[in-house]
Amino acid sequence: MAKASSPAVEIEVDDKVVRLSNPDRVYFPDHGWTKLDLVEYYLAVGEGIVNALRERPSMLHRFPQGLAGPKVHQKRVPSGAPPWLETVEVHFPRYDRTADELCVTELAAVVWAVQMSTVEFHPWNSRRDDVEKPDEWRIDLDPGDDCDFSTVQRVALVAREVLDELGATGFPKTSGGSGLHIYVRIPPDHGFGDVRRAALSFAREVERRAPDDVTTAWWRKDRDPSRVFVDYNQNARDHTIAAAYSVRGFADGRVSTPIRWDEVADVDPHDFTLATVPARFADLGDLHGGIDDAVFDLAPLLEWADRDERDGAEPPVDAEE
Repeated sequence: MAKASSPAVEIEVDDKVVRLSNPDRVYFPDHGWTKLDLVEYYLAVGEGIVNALRERPSMLHRFPQGLAGPKVHQKRVPSGAPPWLETVEVHFPRYDRTADELCVTELAAVVWAVQMSTVEFHPWNSRRDDVEKPDEWRIDLDPGDDCDFSTVQRVALVAREVLDELGATGFPKTSGGSGLHIYVRIPPDHGFGDVRRAALSFAREVERRAPDDVTTAWWRKDRDPSRVFVDYNQNARDHTIAAAYSVRGFADGRVSTPIRWDEVADVDPHDFTLATVPARFADLGDLHGGIDDAVFDLAPLLEWADRDERDGAEPPVDAEE
C-alpha cells in the first residue's frame, strides 16, 4: 500500500496516488499515533467514510501540528489541490461569499484531506445536486454539562419509539463526543427551514414523552444542564457534525461510530477509536450502508409543526442568533 520515499510516502488508492508528507508526525501524543496511522485507519473504513461524505460539501477540521497544536476549521479547498479532486461551490448569504468545499466521491479524496492534516470530516446534510435541499435529517442528542450518558441512552430509545411510530428508520451512531446521533434519510424536497421545523416538532414529541430527561430550549441559559438537548438546529444551513467513521480530535482518538439499536443501551463511546474501529468494520461492515434505501417523507412531522404552532409554540429561532 505505502512505498517509502523518505521523508514522504506514496499512498496508492484505487487509481490515484497521494503523496503523504511527514507520515511519522505524531497526531495523538498520548498513544503515539501518527499521520500515517490516521491514513491507514481511513483506508480500513473506506467504504463507510465515503458513504457518509459522498457528494456532500464538507468542512475539514485540520490539526497541522497534531492535537497538541491549534485546530483549523477549513471550508475552502486550497489552491494547488490535485486536478482530480472534486469540489462544490456553496454560498454564504451572511457574508455574501462563496467557497469551493471538498466534495468526496472517492477514497483518495479522504486520504488527500488527511495529507492536508485533516482529522475530522464535517459534511453538510445536503448534496451537491442541490445544496439547498437536505436529504438527511439529523437528530443530535446533546447532553448538558450535568447530564450523564445513561440519560442520553434512554432518550435515544424514546426517539426510536417515536421514529418507529412514524414509520421512519433511524440510523444511530456515537458522536465521538458525549452524545449520540441518529440519522434519517429524507427526500430532497424541502429547504433547511422546513427540515428544522420538522426536526423541532419531533424533538418536542420526544420531550413530551421524557420530560425529566429532555429539553428543547434554544437558549443555553434556559436549559436544565441535567437534561439532553435534542438539537434540531443541527439541521440548519451550513451546520455540520462529525460524519460517521470520522475520527474526532480527542486524545484517545475516538471515532463517531455507527452502532446497532440493540447496542444503544450498553454502548460506551470510548470503546470506539481509530485503533479498534477497523476490526469492528471488517466484522460488521458499514452499519449505515442501507440508509439510502430507507427514505422517510417529512409530511407527518410538518403537520405536527403546523399543529404545534397553531397551539402557540414558537417556530425555530434563527440558527444564526
